[in-house]
Amino acid sequence: MKTNFKRLKEKSIECILMLSSAATSIIVVLIVFFLFMEGAGVFTKKPIEDGFLLAVSPSNPVKKLEPSQIKDIFDQKITNWKEVGGKDEPIVLFRTSDISTYYTDEELGENFEFFPAKINELISKQPGIIAFFSDKYKAENFSGRELEINKIKVFEFLSGEEWFPTAQPIAQMGVKPLIYGTLWVSLGAILIALPIGLAAAIFLSEIARKKVRNLVKPLIELLAGIPSVVYGFFGLVVIVPLIQSTFNLPVGETGLAGSVVLAIMALPTIITLSEDAMRNTPRAMKEASLALGASQWQTIYKVVIPHSASGITAGAILGIGRAIGETMAVLMVTGNAAVIPHTLLEPVRTIPATIAAELGEAPNGGLHYEALFALGCILFIITFGINLLVELVSSKQKHKKH
Repeated sequence: MKTNFKRLKEKSIECILMLSSAATSIIVVLIVFFLFMEGAGVFTKKPIEDGFLLAVSPSNPVKKLEPSQIKDIFDQKITNWKEVGGKDEPIVLFRTSDISTYYTDEELGENFEFFPAKINELISKQPGIIAFFSDKYKAENFSGRELEINKIKVFEFLSGEEWFPTAQPIAQMGVKPLIYGTLWVSLGAILIALPIGLAAAIFLSEIARKKVRNLVKPLIELLAGIPSVVYGFFGLVVIVPLIQSTFNLPVGETGLAGSVVLAIMALPTIITLSEDAMRNTPRAMKEASLALGASQWQTIYKVVIPHSASGITAGAILGIGRAIGETMAVLMVTGNAAVIPHTLLEPVRTIPATIAAELGEAPNGGLHYEALFALGCILFIITFGINLLVELVSSKQKHKKH
């Protein structure tokens, strides 16, 4: 009876553990699926705000424009229709607020009841006009022609160099500066953190006395529990002015400031995992190396580090993961300029900082909202790719050992 009860108990525990594992896996898959479903929605929409339209005169032969062409037209970089395949006539820009230039308040009506008719009349008699207005002002007998606007394409989304998703009349959805900013800051952070973290791990595991180790290691682990906003304040008050004065820059909010802050945040992870991996090196291997005449430093370099390479790699990848996904600290010290950086001494903007800063302002289900989810997809792919690369490197190292 006791044996049967014990088996039943063990089976129940196994079932609970299996269900927990399955539930966790399903939740992760659903989160990723939801992320990509929302993000993919941006490629099914046109880069114009819902409820608005662009119209031209019925005599205008131009039927379709690229988003970049519309932007250049409203920025007045393109001023003649012949530059976009139309007639040789100047382009006349019209927004709703310009109606008072053409008509008086009396002509528009006391309650603007003649507004749609007047817009319709204006478009009909101005052959070079391009009008941007709300579709609620579109007359029933509208005589103009709505311009066809291409949907956002994946390549243009990834290669575009301007991020201005709330621009009117056409949103600019180029994420290239954000990708570059994320990679620059993360690469700088890991180049700073990895050598320092590895050196600290070697000191704690192989050189430091027990009393020193017992004092220093808890302090390092305590760094991991400090809120990121505190690191952001530290960077804003200490690191940013230091960088500004050291490099004689107009502003200190740069990619380098973000890299330094993220490096400090990644250090506890790198040091802890690397130190644990080094301390797990079999003592017999160290003693054999010393017995053969190797010095302590030769033993560390030739025996300890190669044996603990997988642990060091794991610490590095977790440190990179924190650097890539960090929001608040980076938001506070990098300057948030959505431009392609050429050095770490320029202001940058990262993907996580963009999502954190803009998601609260984006209308649910709108173009801007789905574009931010697409940014989340890009961030997921970058992180997943780094994890995959580290797994491949670790598996090759294991095969070499065997």
